[in-house]
Amino acid sequence: MLCRMIVRWRTVREAARGPVITYALIAGCCVAFVLGPASGLNPSYGTGDRLTETGTAYFRHWGVVPDDLFSGAGRPLLTPLTALFVHGSWLHLLGNMLFLYVFGAMTEERMGRAPFLLFYVCTGYLALAAYAAANASSDQTLVGASGAISAVLGAFLCLFPHARVTSLFPFLLFLPLRFPAWIVLLFWFGLQWLAAQRAESGPGVAYLAHVVGFSLGFLYAWARYRRTTTVRRPVTAGEGDSQP
Repeated sequence: MLCRMIVRWRTVREAARGPVITYALIAGCCVAFVLGPASGLNPSYGTGDRLTETGTAYFRHWGVVPDDLFSGAGRPLLTPLTALFVHGSWLHLLGNMLFLYVFGAMTEERMGRAPFLLFYVCTGYLALAAYAAANASSDQTLVGASGAISAVLGAFLCLFPHARVTSLFPFLLFLPLRFPAWIVLLFWFGLQWLAAQRAESGPGVAYLAHVVGFSLGFLYAWARYRRTTTVRRPVTAGEGDSQP
């Protein structure tokens, strides 16, 4: 009986040490999406043209509009925070959450819960604000956790460069191949950088926010943890090729 109680207590303790913040962020994004208009599951937003109108108003209210962000008003300054929990489609949501699930857990474990949450929010805010500053006259709405998740990828690269990552590449017929994290993440970053050079200020993927977020995440982890030992992990969860 005593042994059973000890085992149970250890199980609860180990569960309590899990990536709580990562799971909470994923849950928050999923709940916000299901309750919002883009999921199509909330009847209060209507259907057809009414759904389109209410959806546009919803994204402008909670998302980042560069032209509004630098207008001098107080409320738009909060939108880089709220935009982190708003996604435009199921694919947008699932792609972001996959990356956060794969790379967030180990990064949170290394940083600690409170520092990881602060890191996620601050880098996400700065990444979206940087994109808005580069497109200050744009009235296009920017939503999604891409900037913050890109920062997590950058920090992961710095903290666990030799971790093995299973990746699926379309040009290799989606064969699951395992590479060190530094190869996969630098390849991903290179794609974002090239795409950002060709991107225009309009609807589409905010590649510049990815580049800024990744750079901020890597630089923070390097500055904060460069004097500590880098942890080697032989196995990590698989990663797809979806863009966050």
